Amino acid sequence: MSQLKIYNTLARDKQVFVPLQPGKVNMYVCGMTVYDYCHVGHGRMMMAFDVIYRWLKASGYEVKYVRNITDIDDKIIKRAVENNETMTALTTRFIKAMDEDTAALGILPPDFAPRATEYVPHMLSIIDKLETKELAYQGEDGDVNYAVRNFQGYGKLSGKSLDDLRAGERVDVNTGKRDPLDFVLWKAAKESEPDEAKWDSKWGKGRPGWHIECSAMSCAMLGEHFDIHGGGADLQFPHHENEIAQSEGAFGPPMANYWIHNGFVRVDNEKMSKSLGNFFTIRDVLKKYDAEVIRFFILRAHYRSPLNYSDVHIDDAKGALTRLYTALSEVDAGSAPVGVDWDEPHAQRFRDAMDDDFNTPLAVAELFDLATEVNKSKSVAAARQLKALAAVLGLLERSPQAFLQAGTPGEGGLDEAAIVDAIARRAAAKKARNFAEADAIRAELTAGGVVLEDKPDGSTNWRRA
Repeated sequence: MSQLKIYNTLARDKQVFVPLQPGKVNMYVCGMTVYDYCHVGHGRMMMAFDVIYRWLKASGYEVKYVRNITDIDDKIIKRAVENNETMTALTTRFIKAMDEDTAALGILPPDFAPRATEYVPHMLSIIDKLETKELAYQGEDGDVNYAVRNFQGYGKLSGKSLDDLRAGERVDVNTGKRDPLDFVLWKAAKESEPDEAKWDSKWGKGRPGWHIECSAMSCAMLGEHFDIHGGGADLQFPHHENEIAQSEGAFGPPMANYWIHNGFVRVDNEKMSKSLGNFFTIRDVLKKYDAEVIRFFILRAHYRSPLNYSDVHIDDAKGALTRLYTALSEVDAGSAPVGVDWDEPHAQRFRDAMDDDFNTPLAVAELFDLATEVNKSKSVAAARQLKALAAVLGLLERSPQAFLQAGTPGEGGLDEAAIVDAIARRAAAKKARNFAEADAIRAELTAGGVVLEDKPDGSTNWRRA
């Protein structure tokens, strides 16, 4: 049996994965700052760690997956003020939207989704420890800053040396800092900011800086030393570098053993981002494309590779996914879920691919090899194996007829037969108390422009949005 190897950004190499506790994995991933709708780049990040989460569980590990929510931030305050609403109302709305979008894409919810505002006391405790160790100080402007040059290991994740970091390169130079490289841990309150953005502290009223939020939440949920820390490649520096400085500066042990970073989604060779204005929200894309097509499009690329977003690439993904469903449509593999036969050659190669740093392109290639076998032999066993392996990646979980008869969102929507089939599958999932599956089917229908209304007698009415 192959061993799981993970590309560890900290080591700049693939390493055999050895958890701190045999059979158990603690994983923390930096999640969303919730002031707007998630775009496809965000979806790619959450999809990458969804696959990692699924594969760790499929490999027999007991996984504790934490993906935080940043619900206090400059952008959140600014947007709430612009909208003349509370931060709580703003963030609650976009958390709900994020959950709807991720469910539509088949992204499993993390085991825990802590909100930064719930962990301010933990943040203050860490800042206090850092100050005691002369790694933090309060500036003349009232902000509490991290003294970067006092932490010996700074730069080990990103490979950047202090000498190479130009003054003001990543922070705003201000008179409160002893060194332009220092970053803020606690921001002194401003009169113009709403009261809900202010907490009491020994340094005066204020609010946390972004970096300290994740140090506090990861430590509170997983301890001072855990297995995996992940996020987008853009977080490697300075966010994750600063997390290491804070956590290891306060507690001593390594923060995490393995650091995993996913690649960017690109549009015309530029990173997709809100700041560049070249982004597509998940919900806008789902008005045009089937959610599983988008999932398949993302999974065809290795999570560390750049992903080029275009209608041409998504149309190609739709054609490829259609070939897999067409193969299943020719054989009655049954609707009941079946387990993977890991002794079968395709499954062994699938496992080898996933154990090699979660190589989904090679794993997907095995699905196509199996589909070819199903087309030739009409083997029920091969069809069931295809469905079971695909399910590990969150694919091919609909009936072939539901997928093949579905219309394009925004162009007539789902076929009525597909809607009826989905409602029946949702009812069966609810009866089996598989509420995550039931919610996923509802989200799938919502993405396809179908609104459900559950009746007191247990039946469900539907209408097109």
